[in-house]
Amino acid sequence: MTESKVVAPLRDEPEVGGRRRELAAATVGSVVESFDWNIYAVLAPYFAADLFGHGKHGFSGVLGAYVTFAVGFVARPVGSYLIGRLSDTRGRRFALSLGMAVIAVASLGIAAIPGQRTIGFWAAVLAVLARVVQGLAFGGEAPSVAAYVTETAPPRHRFAFSSVSYGGIILGSLLSFGVLTLLIHTIGKSGLENGGWRWGFVVAALLGLAAVWVRRWAPESAEFRRARAAAGGGGRPPFLRTLREHRWAAFTVFLNTLGGTVGYYFALVYLPQYAAAYHVIGKEEAASFMTVVLGVVLATMLLTGAAADRFGLLPVARIGFGLPIPLVGLGLAGLRQGWLPFQVTAVLLGMLVATVLGTLNVFTGLLFPTEVRAVGLGVVNAATIAAFGGTFPLLAEWLGDRHLLGVIPWYVTVCTTGPALALLTATKVPSFTAAIRDSGAVTGRSPGST
Repeated sequence: MTESKVVAPLRDEPEVGGRRRELAAATVGSVVESFDWNIYAVLAPYFAADLFGHGKHGFSGVLGAYVTFAVGFVARPVGSYLIGRLSDTRGRRFALSLGMAVIAVASLGIAAIPGQRTIGFWAAVLAVLARVVQGLAFGGEAPSVAAYVTETAPPRHRFAFSSVSYGGIILGSLLSFGVLTLLIHTIGKSGLENGGWRWGFVVAALLGLAAVWVRRWAPESAEFRRARAAAGGGGRPPFLRTLREHRWAAFTVFLNTLGGTVGYYFALVYLPQYAAAYHVIGKEEAASFMTVVLGVVLATMLLTGAAADRFGLLPVARIGFGLPIPLVGLGLAGLRQGWLPFQVTAVLLGMLVATVLGTLNVFTGLLFPTEVRAVGLGVVNAATIAAFGGTFPLLAEWLGDRHLLGVIPWYVTVCTTGPALALLTATKVPSFTAAIRDSGAVTGRSPGST
């Protein structure tokens, strides 16, 4: 079995107008995934004492909340395997609906957890369990979306669809900061700390239920149906064999995800905490400005996807993946030394992350054949996020507690080299280069043009 057979462009599929339901189903799930996951991160400083108690140094409650944030990521690789298998056997639509239902229920559970004053340490235990359940569901959500978009996007608009679907992640983050801003202006910081934080998780649960409803009307991927019919209903190869047979694809996913996840969690989630630690700006003011940053990020992602379809993935990615390497450290130095205001630094870092995220879904999706696409890219993606993205707030908080925040710019810069290296390793995956060449995504020419 060759990879190129199953990832070649599907020329008989409808174009953009006939793909709105598929795109909506993928994007709405990305919105909910991001909102549910990030509302925890941005609300952690406000519910830490309620669920995790006070520490004698003032950091233990927040550290406990971030430990739980990281624990949820540990469950993601397991969820990627379990739900990824369902996605590769039962179908993309089934996996997407199942995962979103679990996410919604777990969010509602977090909102209902009694505080430590009521049930003691069981509050923290229940919070950890809820995050583990969410981690399992999130682990299957992202690769199923990537597989679904890769298989349903029209060949000449693959990266535009990729940017829109992954743009849901940014919309979710935007909504999470928006909800935080609204709560701060309506009930204030003290109101948040005294139980108002629960409303953020109620909103998350409602969004999840809405996403389940939208996905009920999404059709199954035609490419998946054809691959399943061609396989005759046979079983899928063992996961370790999948990694061996597609080791360059797996390594490319790792490199691309490394830069994307560290950049995302630093620039779009932790940056307000980082700037506040250097007394550049207040934490609440910085968090409020992140709504502007996320709007710029979303616009940059959409432009990146459109440019990759028009001019080719490789020319656009060489620029977009290379710029973060020198500019991340330069921007953070300017922030610390005072010659770059927080607002300028935040927008700059956000735009640099956007160039990677804008093509991520299809970039990684094209690396694996249809029958192992969700589980292949999913487990590698989730394991990388768990090891480097989920632990980032905890690592940053730990470094800050030890007056070592100066290490962070170096760490982030090293990680941002990953996507640039991924452009080299992707050329070792024949089906990937064949697929984007045939769809005109390398040179920007239409398929079949000379």
